[in-house]
Amino acid sequence: MFLKLFTISFFFNLLFQSQETSSQSTNFTYNDGFNPPTDISLQGITTVTPNGLLKLTNYTVQKTGHAFYTKPIRFKDSPNGTVYSFSTTFVFAIHSQISILSGHGIAFVVAPNPSLPYATASQYIGLFNITNNGNDTNQVFAVELDTIRSTEFNDTDDNHVGIDINSLKSERTSLAGWWDEKGQFKNLSLISRKPMQVWVDYDGGSHKIDVTMAPFNEDKPRRPLVSAVNGEAQPLALSRLPKLPRFEPKRISDFFKIGMPLISLFLIFCFIFLVCFLVRRRRKFAEEMDEWEKEFGKNRFRFKDLYYATKGFKEKDLLGTGGRGELLLVYDFMPNGSLDKYLYNTPEVTLNWKQRIKVILGVASGLFYLHEEWEQVVIHRDVKASNVLLDGELNGRLGDFGLARLYDHGSDPQTTHVVGTLGYLAPEHTRTGRATTATDVFAFGAFLLEVTCGRRPIEIRHEIDETFLLVEWVFGLWNKGNILDAKDPNMGYEYDEKEVEMVLKLGLLCSHPDPRARPSMRQVLQYLRGDAKLPDLSPLDFSGSGMILGLQDGFSELGMSYSSSVFKGFTGGSIADSLLSGGR
Repeated sequence: MFLKLFTISFFFNLLFQSQETSSQSTNFTYNDGFNPPTDISLQGITTVTPNGLLKLTNYTVQKTGHAFYTKPIRFKDSPNGTVYSFSTTFVFAIHSQISILSGHGIAFVVAPNPSLPYATASQYIGLFNITNNGNDTNQVFAVELDTIRSTEFNDTDDNHVGIDINSLKSERTSLAGWWDEKGQFKNLSLISRKPMQVWVDYDGGSHKIDVTMAPFNEDKPRRPLVSAVNGEAQPLALSRLPKLPRFEPKRISDFFKIGMPLISLFLIFCFIFLVCFLVRRRRKFAEEMDEWEKEFGKNRFRFKDLYYATKGFKEKDLLGTGGRGELLLVYDFMPNGSLDKYLYNTPEVTLNWKQRIKVILGVASGLFYLHEEWEQVVIHRDVKASNVLLDGELNGRLGDFGLARLYDHGSDPQTTHVVGTLGYLAPEHTRTGRATTATDVFAFGAFLLEVTCGRRPIEIRHEIDETFLLVEWVFGLWNKGNILDAKDPNMGYEYDEKEVEMVLKLGLLCSHPDPRARPSMRQVLQYLRGDAKLPDLSPLDFSGSGMILGLQDGFSELGMSYSSSVFKGFTGGSIADSLLSGGR
């Protein structure tokens, strides 16, 4: 708070009569400002500006400033004598940093000592502190100009004038303002930054004190703003009176008066906490029925059981992520993880051919069940090695049904957004957006080549700016008559050559660009189990019945769906040339 006192003057006119009818008066006036501050003690952060204004405080927070007249003034002849009449007037202005906010105000004070060393800032206005506020031994009289309402002192508002005696609980208060010549009351804002004048008059004969204020340059109003009479007897300090003897039954122990209510309150809070804890816990483990469960039946584990069985899901990589919101899909525990970590990047543990064909048969059986044996057709839409999980005996389980679609047997699948993994997407899927059993067969063909060759369907070679296509590479080796060179060397030397060759050719057949040329999963499973023999195919067989055109166009479309550099061999490379030359 910045207090700017344009002129501040104190005038005391002390008049008394002794037995000899003599009189004495004391007065001092500062009409020309306080520079130099003669007979004025500046304390705290109070300063005098170069032009003589007394600046009590500045914008520093939680600080006080005092300015005391250093010469003592005698207000009565003896301790039991009558206080002399006195009068003072001063001009002040409160100039705060923010126009609508200020500190707690200022006060005119009469004190027994020229300092208030223990006074604090804020609501105590530099007069008292939390321990001595209200003590009769203070012997302090003050007129406060209060700009913040303090409810602990029974303030009525944040813009008032009060008469204080030993306490900030004012004896009398009034809204800041003045009475004009017509007898009408007009409000004044103490923090308006405008100068205002205050008069404090005490009449020793009537023991009455009047406080009057008005705007700067206005005459002193005839009617005071607030008055107080000190002729009344002081109230008794009831707390200091001797105690009368008590004649009553034995009083109740403090334990039952204080202890029991506290214990009861504690128990109530404990009960509320326990109820909230149990409700929250119940909601945490609550189960919600989904619509599909109402139709197909409920086959689920309680979340509580899963939470305890996994010790709060603390094991690393125990939970995967997908598109099913908060629904957790529970699989049999697969200790060997996903298939892809046994195929790529120089794996520490590799699979031999018997283990690989066992995994292939498991995935083929799963797809056949999804396509033909369940009550609806299920299109997986994301068949690949990383979505195949291996149990403790290296049996393959097709997982991750986050992209799966269902439709009734005999109906046509609806067009959807193209989803899946690059390298496994059938060309007609990228063109029409329609996922069918044939698109799953195409992805299974890429999976057959992936498992047998130990390579990804697409490999981007950034160092030479080329794209390796597995199906193109295998077809090229087949065309040269050495298709077995495509097998993964990491699977060892114990394998059935005819079976490996059959799987590679089946992978190419399933990857045919024309979905009509691909076998169904029923046929695929028959070929793999040996229940039916794969037709004796050669690269030249693809030229029959217009399939050359299908290969060329289909792989071209497939390549376009991946990138401009993908499948360039099929569109203009050696494969297309060899097929065409064979056709001639």
